[in-house]
Amino acid sequence: MSDATLPVVDAESQPASRLTRWRGLRLSTGARCASPVALFMALGFLAPLITVIGFAFATPRTFAVFKSFTLQNFAEIFDPADTVWMSFAWSLALAFATVVVLLVICYPIAYGLVRVFGRWSALISIAFVFPLFISENVRLYGWTLFFINHGVLDGLLQEIGLSAPDVLFSPAITLFGMVYTYLSFMLFPMTLGLSMVPGDLIEAARDFGASRLMIWREIELPLAMPGILIGALLTFVLAAGAVAEAKILGGQSVIMISHDIEIAFTYSQNWPRGSALAVLLMIVIAGLSMTLMARLDLDRILGRR
Repeated sequence: MSDATLPVVDAESQPASRLTRWRGLRLSTGARCASPVALFMALGFLAPLITVIGFAFATPRTFAVFKSFTLQNFAEIFDPADTVWMSFAWSLALAFATVVVLLVICYPIAYGLVRVFGRWSALISIAFVFPLFISENVRLYGWTLFFINHGVLDGLLQEIGLSAPDVLFSPAITLFGMVYTYLSFMLFPMTLGLSMVPGDLIEAARDFGASRLMIWREIELPLAMPGILIGALLTFVLAAGAVAEAKILGGQSVIMISHDIEIAFTYSQNWPRGSALAVLLMIVIAGLSMTLMARLDLDRILGRR
């Protein structure tokens, strides 16, 4: 057989072809394996979301979802005579205040868990996690019994001739309840962010004469910022939709937007209005979330680089 009849084999194209087929096989296998999760997400997340959006544009006080289209529900919300904007203002203001207070409280604790407490860090972390295994309402009612007149605090102070201040059913105690409830949601992402700061880098900066404030401002804070932002975002999202703290501790001294949404869906039976309020709240939270997520380096957080 002559050389002209021998098949020509490209040594470079054959491995590349095999690699392409292998990648295609992996993609198809991955798509099949992910399809149950995708179906579950579509049914459990997208379907209710689309339904709520559909009700937001339905005729007020009807259940004619996807059968009518009107902006009347949103027009009523933005009507100056409608006081629902106060619920939005209270919810966003208390959520923002909760984030600010927790940033101040959690940073020293997170720093201690990473750099100071050593082998006691696990035990302290369990102490912060353990309350999450108890119902939020039970814990809030426990604080009510603690602060109420003739309760635990009042009884202890009366033993020494003092009386407890009347703090229940006020915006301040509502903020206290939100800070207490969402402390763990700020603490652990912040701890993760601080744990990503290399200790060798801090030691090197100290050897070069950097002050403690300079190390914190130039090294610790920028490198820990992804975890701090995740904790702040998670806390804000949860706090903006809070309702139990205002009902139990605050005695509805302030009305949260979640309470107005609940009333619209239950007592008023005005599902389109409740859906419109929910859509507006989702838009505000989604806008904030997208703004913060654009600043996060997820590859670094997940350890991909």
